[in-house]
Amino acid sequence: MPTVMVCDDSPLAREALRRGVASVPGIERVVVAGSGEEALARWSRERPDLVLIDVRMPGLGGIEAARRILATDPTASVIMLTMAEDVDGVARAVASGVRGYLVKDASREEVAATVASALSDAASRRAPVNGKPVDADLPSLTERELQVLDGMSRGRSNAEIGRELYLSEDTVKTHARRLFRKLGAADRAHAVALGFRKGIVH
Repeated sequence: MPTVMVCDDSPLAREALRRGVASVPGIERVVVAGSGEEALARWSRERPDLVLIDVRMPGLGGIEAARRILATDPTASVIMLTMAEDVDGVARAVASGVRGYLVKDASREEVAATVASALSDAASRRAPVNGKPVDADLPSLTERELQVLDGMSRGRSNAEIGRELYLSEDTVKTHARRLFRKLGAADRAHAVALGFRKGIVH
């Protein structure tokens, strides 16, 4: 039965997330931390199956705490918590190995779905096939879709991507919708995060 750790410097946000995570069927326990430093200490002692950690906190921030956790155990599952769609921050975090992000004002249902999916993904990665970990198949993106995703990863707007590629903004939006569908992404930040995680963008 999995253990999940929630780390946020706001007691109210921390408790709301703890309740949302605890509502997921099958979760054995939810532990909490109020800082990056405390998260590292608790992770070292308890090795939870999943860590949800705030990107921005006083002292040791979430991205650096996640980097240290993953340096110790590259198979650790970490999800960043963010107040808004911070493409640059999420992309940097995912580039370091975290599994994705969750907007902090997400509904309890969204929190539960994200946690359940992350735990399922972690379990599938640990399951060996012919002695090797299972890796999700890379989606087949067209050259244009890859170019659009690359532009997104550099923080470019649809109009800016269109000017770079000599495409109309509507055409860029069409490519974006297609790559979102192929990646299973909800929005630009999610697509960029998945692109970094799967090694599609660098």
